[in-house]
Amino acid sequence: MADDAPVTSSGPVVDGAIVTPRSEPAPEGEPAAPTVALAHDYLTQRGGAERVAMLMAEAFPTSPLYTTLYHPAGTFPELATVDVRTGRLDKIGLLRRYHRLALPMLASEVSRRTIEADVVLSSSSGWAHGYRTDGRMVVYCHAPARWLYQSERYLGSHTTGGRSLSMLSERAALRVLAPYLRRWDARAAQRADRYLANSTLIARAIHEVYGREAEVIPPPPAVVPGGAEEPVPGLEPGFLLTVARLMPYKNIDLVIEAARALDGPGLVVVGRGPDRARLAALAADLPQVHMLSGIPDSQMRWLYRNASALVAASFEDFGLSPLEANAFGTPVVALHAGGYLDTVVEGRTGTFFEDLTSAGIAAAIDTTSRQRWDEQVLTDRAAEFGAERFVQRLRGVVAQAVA
Repeated sequence: MADDAPVTSSGPVVDGAIVTPRSEPAPEGEPAAPTVALAHDYLTQRGGAERVAMLMAEAFPTSPLYTTLYHPAGTFPELATVDVRTGRLDKIGLLRRYHRLALPMLASEVSRRTIEADVVLSSSSGWAHGYRTDGRMVVYCHAPARWLYQSERYLGSHTTGGRSLSMLSERAALRVLAPYLRRWDARAAQRADRYLANSTLIARAIHEVYGREAEVIPPPPAVVPGGAEEPVPGLEPGFLLTVARLMPYKNIDLVIEAARALDGPGLVVVGRGPDRARLAALAADLPQVHMLSGIPDSQMRWLYRNASALVAASFEDFGLSPLEANAFGTPVVALHAGGYLDTVVEGRTGTFFEDLTSAGIAAAIDTTSRQRWDEQVLTDRAAEFGAERFVQRLRGVVAQAVA
């Protein structure tokens, strides 16, 4: 590296690319410890992928975490203790708050950065696998980019005025950029040394899209018993609960219509996202529907424990919320598809529905309400997916990559 290479806050720049240096060399005579770096698409929201990124940081507490955008107020506060390192786009406040506006720029943003480490462990659902490294790249894939390979499901096909600016921008950008991004995505996937998947569904998708084999390492439930529990003002136990990012493919609108048809227990929707305005308008005449966002884990624990059932109606790649509900002794009403097939056991931990309509969801909710559930069976099922086992397996994979 030239001595006069310009230096940014993120590292020196060589031939137009940011190079992230390795840690300081070991004292003379001692072997250098392998260096591990972490990567994630963007830290701007609260979801299962961000929970996995936090677990990676727990598994490798001295490792830096590279990402394109970091919005502390929009994601988990625990990330404040992690050495988060961002790129140029993070200087633009609008992009930190609305990361979908950055879609046309993210491929070049990650491609221009080379991370110097023996192993880079990447948490990716579309971007972080594109970082370059002179070491090994291990990709924990949440899904091949939904916005690229399942764009209609991801962005929805609603023609009302309820779509947000970010969703409209993303749809317009995809029309133009999709061919280029598919080529970029395929090249990035082939550079990886090893792929991990969060479910059998995603392992199959990785094989179909990239032609790569992937080991399945399911993530653990994140919100579990053992911490503080704080009631949510204005709610009484016995409500239905759904926990999801407010995106069209999550099918929250069908859950709201099911609650309307049942005209019984209230519904609590926990999440945030660009579909919020449309969903709030849909539920405006339903006082029994409560929409919450940004609540602390203490209230989330109370919601899981005091719900009559969790309703999960989306096409999920894995889906943590059923395991979290089971951990508190709460059964699940789930779509018989996707990652729920890995976690929900029909008749023992929840009820599946095949008919993805409000009527189909309402019928499954009614079936669930009439059944007696064994709390021990529910909690035992959640315990099969433990955080300690997940962390230890990640460490084992990284150790194999170093070796």
